[in-house]
Amino acid sequence: MDNLNHILVVDDDDRIRSLLKEYLNDNNFLVSTAKDSQSAKTKLSHFKFDLIVLDVMMPGQSGYELTKEIKEKNCPPIILLTAKGEVENRIKGLEIGADDYIGKPFEPKELLLRIKNIISKKVKIDVKKKYTVGNAIIDLNKMIIKLNNSQKKINVTERKILMEMLSNPGKTYSRSKIGELSGILQERSIDVMITRLRQKIEIDPKNPKYLQTIRGSGYVLWIE
Repeated sequence: MDNLNHILVVDDDDRIRSLLKEYLNDNNFLVSTAKDSQSAKTKLSHFKFDLIVLDVMMPGQSGYELTKEIKEKNCPPIILLTAKGEVENRIKGLEIGADDYIGKPFEPKELLLRIKNIISKKVKIDVKKKYTVGNAIIDLNKMIIKLNNSQKKINVTERKILMEMLSNPGKTYSRSKIGELSGILQERSIDVMITRLRQKIEIDPKNPKYLQTIRGSGYVLWIE
């Protein structure tokens, strides 16, 4: 049991909680459930979870509000469930820190695939290890990036953002989330920092292949 990924399912619908618990148990996940945000916070204070499946529309504190609250701490990935499929709601969820978004009704198999995708991407960062992004070799311990024949230093803020992005390749980070992680308040300053990182990682910083902009959502780091 200790080797199974532990998932928290938060939904006020008893049927959905029961269905997902049974289905995910059958697919080798350890599952705990909560009927509302308060119950979820109690579970989060007592157990370590690898991922949270969270309904948006619940009585009391909504899934959006809970996501924003717990993402300010060291929190596992979150997949939001909602009956609202509009683009603006999906973007809202991503902007406040959700890792993925699936509209109701949904096929349990699709949710399972999304869960596996997120968990497989989550990488435990070892600062003593060197990471390769394209032609760039990132040394988080020495705080340098080697690209072809050049070597450039990174500062503490850039290191913090790289550690986060390297641990979640393919995840989109909104400017507000990068601001929270880095302590940078002005969006312009965040854009400047990303531009600096591109100059250290990319062969062609003006046409980035790895540290890309997702229009309307934020930035993402791709690793081949």
